[in-house]
Amino acid sequence: MADNASKVLIVGLGNPGDEFSRTRHNTGFMAVDFLVGNNEWKKEKNYLVFKSDNLIFIKPLTFMNLSGIAVQAAMAKYKIPIENIVVIHDDIDLKLSDIRIKTGGGNAGHNGLKSITGAIGNDYRRVRIGVGRPEIPEIDVSDWVVGRFTKSELSKITETITKLPDKL
Repeated sequence: MADNASKVLIVGLGNPGDEFSRTRHNTGFMAVDFLVGNNEWKKEKNYLVFKSDNLIFIKPLTFMNLSGIAVQAAMAKYKIPIENIVVIHDDIDLKLSDIRIKTGGGNAGHNGLKSITGAIGNDYRRVRIGVGRPEIPEIDVSDWVVGRFTKSELSKITETITKLPDKL
């Protein structure tokens, strides 16, 4: 078994339940589902987990705004240092399908990131996947992120997600 310093916890952010499937806010779930492939997720207390060698993937079941609870629990259980945590999430400030990777920084109003930062600190790695902003100013951002991708948007996001292994 590898030592804890070489283990990496990869967190996909999203909301559990079919009603949130393929929504912009579930881009993180979609990404880790792709990375895990057809392997089976195991339910733990407040997250789904899949373990492969030094990689541990989780999908919090706490809903987006409480993601920090699940991340903190997995971090403690698997003894993962904060520098080995990677959080994959949607980002409305990036145009559709853009990817940016950074460590630390602000949360830009993302409640999942706020929860994680409040629970474990700020020095984790973030893989930001752009979902864009609504083109119509009257559309509320909260409604936008829990809205489903259009067919063409979903195609672009899926293509972007398939390139993630090269970026991680």
